[in-house]
Amino acid sequence: MNDTHSPWFYRRCQVLNNCMAKRADILVRFGQRVRELRKEQGYSQENFAYACELDRTYVGGIERGERNLTIRKIEQIADTLGISLSELLEGV
Repeated sequence: MNDTHSPWFYRRCQVLNNCMAKRADILVRFGQRVRELRKEQGYSQENFAYACELDRTYVGGIERGERNLTIRKIEQIADTLGISLSELLEGV
């Protein structure tokens, strides 16, 4: 029997797909949270990126859930917004 047709292979693919979907979901929720807080504070995306020392296109990618950030970048965002990491991650 070919490994790609075994029940084990299909189960492994299901697990990997579920993990990837959950990962993408948290990135989208985090991006929505960043956008919400940025707008509440009156930042344009460009001004916010400058304040965070990030590129505007990178911030756009964060807000669309396309970027998997390091904890250092998340901390930069929280510092720019003047909030704690826990406040930034609230509801994510």
